[in-house]
Amino acid sequence: MSELASISLNQPLAEISDELGHSFAEFGFAIVRDHGIPQDLIDRAEGLAKAFFALPADTKQSYHIEGGGGARGYTPFGTEIAKDAEVHDLKEFWHVGRSLPDGHALSDVMAPNIWPSEIPEFQETFEQLFAEFEKAGDTVLRAIAMHLGLADDYFVATVEDGNSVMRLLHYPPLGDEVPEGAIRAAAHGDINTITLLLGAEEAGLELLNKQDEWVPVAPPKGALAVNVGDMLDRLTNHRLRSTTHRVVNPGGEAARRSRYSMPFFLHFRPDFLIEPLEQCIAPGDEPPAAITAHDFLQQRLREIGLA
Repeated sequence: MSELASISLNQPLAEISDELGHSFAEFGFAIVRDHGIPQDLIDRAEGLAKAFFALPADTKQSYHIEGGGGARGYTPFGTEIAKDAEVHDLKEFWHVGRSLPDGHALSDVMAPNIWPSEIPEFQETFEQLFAEFEKAGDTVLRAIAMHLGLADDYFVATVEDGNSVMRLLHYPPLGDEVPEGAIRAAAHGDINTITLLLGAEEAGLELLNKQDEWVPVAPPKGALAVNVGDMLDRLTNHRLRSTTHRVVNPGGEAARRSRYSMPFFLHFRPDFLIEPLEQCIAPGDEPPAAITAHDFLQQRLREIGLA
């Protein structure tokens, strides 16, 4: 396979599962069209995200939860740093997680959401978008399961009540004071199971291929860029790749405008044991040790300065 798969989810999954799987094995990424998330909902969500990031800095800062590891609410510009990077990323973001009912068994590891009171419809819109991302993610995971020779519903129980996070991202215009070596998002791999990204049609997202070359990822407007996270990489004994990727600084006119995107980091449930699948282990392999999704997440968050 010489280029990323670009797949419509309107086709029968049995017909696209291997194309999708091969793209994830080669690149760790695929472009997914016809994903079912309503465009009017996406447009509304983008407008509300822009309205939030346009609020005064003090107002945004009031939604930053000290000691919360960035899991909910606002994370200010210059906070997150990629693993092994020397300078912080040039971005600010807001996190929406799963809304759990009172007394839920997993409420000790999933904090409640907070919502900006300044923006009507924010909570309603983003809870709806969170649910739509989950539906699209379920479809992609069913295709992955089929590619791996599993029952198509294999992943349903593994991600039920998962610690998934939707991130509203703002990369501000680049001024003259950008620190040397700083880019919008330094090279990193995602921690989670799969990531579904809206807003990648704006140039800047790049993946590192097996030949150590940076390759642009440029889906058409409204399509998703979907990539494998470290948890799925681990579950498949590295058969499906969690690929290093980054968001580079644009030149020219694009440098003077903001960039917005919305990734959905779909997670296994916290108590799911990530243990390499038997069919992904070849003789002589040394598969990674089993670890719960929660312990793996905490380990990785410490590495990037968020825990």
